[in-house]
Parts: sequence; structure tokens; C-alpha cells
Amino acid sequence: MHFSQTICGLFLYAAIRTRPAHTIVRHHCRNINTILQRRFSTSNNMSSAKGSKVYVTRRVPPSGITLLKDAGCDLIEWAQDEAVPKHELLKGVVGVHGIYCLLSDKIDKAVLDAAGPQLKVVSTLSVGYDHVDVEECHRRNIMVGYTPGILTTATAELAVTLLLATSRNVQSAINAVRNGEWGTWKPLWLCGAGLDDSTVGIVGMGRIGSRIAEMLKPFGVSQFLYTSSRGPRETIVPAKHVDFPTLLKESDFVIISCSLTPETKEMFNASAFSQMKKTAILVNISRGTIVNQEDLIEALQNGTIRAAGLDVTTPEPLPLDSPLLKLKNCTVFPHIGSATEKTREMMSELTARNIIAALDSKPMPSQLKK
Repeated sequence: MHFSQTICGLFLYAAIRTRPAHTIVRHHCRNINTILQRRFSTSNNMSSAKGSKVYVTRRVPPSGITLLKDAGCDLIEWAQDEAVPKHELLKGVVGVHGIYCLLSDKIDKAVLDAAGPQLKVVSTLSVGYDHVDVEECHRRNIMVGYTPGILTTATAELAVTLLLATSRNVQSAINAVRNGEWGTWKPLWLCGAGLDDSTVGIVGMGRIGSRIAEMLKPFGVSQFLYTSSRGPRETIVPAKHVDFPTLLKESDFVIISCSLTPETKEMFNASAFSQMKKTAILVNISRGTIVNQEDLIEALQNGTIRAAGLDVTTPEPLPLDSPLLKLKNCTVFPHIGSATEKTREMMSELTARNIIAALDSKPMPSQLKK
């Protein structure tokens, strides 16, 4: 006999002793079967992600897409490399339960309104989240996911690459070879600044800043200075916590790895550049708007600082007529800090897992808390 039939029989026996059978048979069997169905449905962990609509704003590494499909999500994809136009984004998100976005997608009140009240989660393929109106999401009880930790090593590698490319005039050297400027060996040609016995200042000694220091230490750096919104902290590589003016004044290399906040926006401006050494090199792998770009251009043109290496700019992409692209003492990368195959696949998977967990009403692996 089936388990549900046995339970139903017990209920019937108890009920018949107190009430006429014709009034209770259908009622109790219907109720007990409903209870059992709910119980077994819960125990089987039926995923609420199944059948949920998720909008994906770009062509992304396939591992994340596979996870979403395996979870039973119905995907609506802007399967192109270029950013989805705002009007297409507003149309695409209508009625969705989750949004899988990138840092170049502005998820603002207009997008949240277009999506509708059933929207449960926004998850971004990035560690930065200034493109998402987090406060508005939280006000609507929409969970927000991001991808911290995964891209730490890749971004630190890129910071070191950019620093070396800028300080050792790598771009000018490559151009010299391609343009036929490579003649006889010249003792003073294309000489740059070395890291040996230098002082490196890191603005923002978080996960990425700490990893950068670890990678630079073997190059013979004599001293690391750092600023941090959290104050002094234990560091893997010996480093000295100083205030911002001291870091600017004493550093040969200044690396920006802090988050973009109202306090850090345009903190590198004409005043900051005037406090740096004329031989100093600036490296930015964080966000473009932490630097006042017009002031930077002037500082590079006037020799206020020696050079700059940028993986982030304002805007992105940088217009071809930007003065930064005409300066020999400025090296610009197209925001490729996390661009290793392994890192991007892991970021895609985490973005998807954040969405699936939220749709299943489970804790997200990486959630921005209120």
C-alpha cells in the first residue's frame, strides 16, 4: 500500500468514529494528499529558478550561460560583444526575474521600473558596482550580486604589466621597431625608470592592492606606502600606512586600486599632481573618474609628473581624438584588468550562481548587503 494511502486511512478511521463518513471521506483525503504533496515537493528541492526569465546584457563566457540553462532559466540574451543600447535594454528586461549585467550597463531606476515588480536579482560580471543603483535595488528588495576575489590576481598582473610598460617605454619601443626607427644601439635611447630601490605608493590596500605589492616585491622595491579608508592594517608584504599627501610626496610610482566612492571621485586632480615627484609615474587600474582626466593631460603635457599608465579612462572607450592617445608619456589599455580566460570564466560562473541562488531564495555566494 502506498504511504499516502496508509496515512489517509488512519485519518479516515479517526474521523469516522466522530462524524458521518459521507461528510469526511473526500475532505480528509483531499487535505492529506495536499499536505503530502507540499511536503514531498519541499523535500525534493524544486528550484524556483526553473522557468524564471533572465536577461543577459552581452555575449559572455559560456560557462555561466550553461549553469543558468541547467537550472531551467529561460534566457533572453543580447548575444553581441557591443553594449546593448538603452532602449533595447528597457525592452528586453520587461517581465524578467533576473538581470545578468556588465559594468558598462547602467542599471538605474528606469531599468528597474521597466523590468517590473517581479524582478528579484541583479548580478554583475564585475567587482565594481557603481553602475548599479544598489540603494534603489535594496529599497525594492532586489538582491544584488557581484564577483569579488576572483579577479584579484589577474588585475594585479595587469597592474604590474601596465607599470612596466609605462616605466620602460614599451609602447615607444614597439613603435620604433615597426616604424623603422631602430638603428644602431644608442646608450641613452628609450631609457626608462626602474623599480629597483624605488618607493611604491598604493592607494587602496585591499585584495588587489595587496596582491600588487606581493608581485612587485621581487623587483627590488625598497618601500611600500599605502592609504586605506579602513586605516592601518596587517599586510603580507611590509608596508607603511601614511596619509594621502605623504604618499604623493614620497612615491616614485603611485598605483590607484581603491574603489570609486564620492570621496575618491577625482581625488587625483591638479592639486594632487602638484604634490607628486616630477619623476613619478601614475598607474590607474580602478575607475577612470577617480582621476580628473583634464588635469592629468595638463600634468603630462607640462611635465608635472613623468608618465601615466591607464587601464581605465573617462569615457570608455576613449575617443580616438583624445589628447591622451597623442602623448608619448601615456600608455592606455582598453580596460583588460581581469582579461584572462580562466578569470572571465570564473566570473561568469559566479554571476550565474548569484542569480540561481537568489531565484531559489537561497544565500547568494557574493551578495552586496544592505
